[in-house]
Amino acid sequence: MRPALLLLFLAGPHLFAQPSGPDVRERYFREGETALAARRYEEAARAYERLRQLDPASAEVHARLGLIYFQQGQFTQAVPVLRQALKLKPGLPNTDILLAMSLSELGRYEEALPGLEKGFRRSGDAPMKRMSGLQLQRAYTGLGRDQDAVQVSLELTRLYPGDAEVLYHSSRVFANFAYLTMRKLASNAPNSVWRHQAAGEAYESQGNYELAIVRYREVLALDPQRPGIHFRLGRALLARSQGADSQGEAQKEFEQELQIDPTNANAAYELGEIQRKAGQIEKAREYFEAAVKFYPDFEEARVGLGKVLLAVGKPEQALPHLQKAIAMNPANDVAFFQLSRVHLALGNAAGQQKALAEFRRLRSEKAREEIFSLREVTKQEVDAEAGPQR
Repeated sequence: MRPALLLLFLAGPHLFAQPSGPDVRERYFREGETALAARRYEEAARAYERLRQLDPASAEVHARLGLIYFQQGQFTQAVPVLRQALKLKPGLPNTDILLAMSLSELGRYEEALPGLEKGFRRSGDAPMKRMSGLQLQRAYTGLGRDQDAVQVSLELTRLYPGDAEVLYHSSRVFANFAYLTMRKLASNAPNSVWRHQAAGEAYESQGNYELAIVRYREVLALDPQRPGIHFRLGRALLARSQGADSQGEAQKEFEQELQIDPTNANAAYELGEIQRKAGQIEKAREYFEAAVKFYPDFEEARVGLGKVLLAVGKPEQALPHLQKAIAMNPANDVAFFQLSRVHLALGNAAGQQKALAEFRRLRSEKAREEIFSLREVTKQEVDAEAGPQR
């Protein structure tokens, strides 16, 4: 953060005019500025210390020396020098904000807040606003003002959506706030359906499916008709094991979910996938069609429906579903593979080769797996029985 601050101060007009007086002042000024521009901070500090001794009433010299100390990470030394600069000239631009940042670095958050809030709320300079915001996040968190820290994080991510540092620190603020909120939930309502549901979702996202299953069943014991829970339980059962018993249990949960909420596209999709893999193609088609009916932009359901329509010899009907899936997600390699099979069945050799080439390109680049996320439905895959493509 500090190198960016240096560039900020050097990018615009100097903090002070070139000093007048004897040649020795001129020499120290030029030595200090040259060293500062080259980020030779110790050399710059020595030059400005000598200049301060020669001109102790210059607020600008104190401010420049405070900036150098800040750049060096010597915040204890920066604070009194910057205070003196403001005492000599209270309106010195940006100096109060730099002082606030130095105080924040020392953990003196209460003292830092006014300057940081000014820098973030009122500064028209984007780099200054950004750095003030990052320090303000830190100060609010240190003072236990977590909601304020979240508000700053939301504003920072809005202003700087591609900034890696902003995203990193904001993610930590959000994660901390989520943790504290969950602690409140556990403390205030330890036996509520909300507590058990939240715990189940957390365990599921961590891959601890046995504990997730326990928590989801506790939710259903308290509220058997609660929407969404039979689906989540079914997903956890599927993820725990691919054995026949778990799949049978999961199927029952998805069916119960549809009894509670017939519009649950996720549950319909999972049942369609179970039936498809079991060779019950017509039944799978019914479920996939239901999923697409209630959720037209359901990418995985479109791919699944395309698969079963092709399996029953209706490639012309499968085509628009696969094209829709690709339009929603051009990186869906499985959709391109199925599209190549549809084109092959339709006798479109050029389309088949083009789709297959895209499938191979995407598959070769697919070297990552999503983490820290709660997968909502079973992902479509290329079936082993699909056979080689020409």
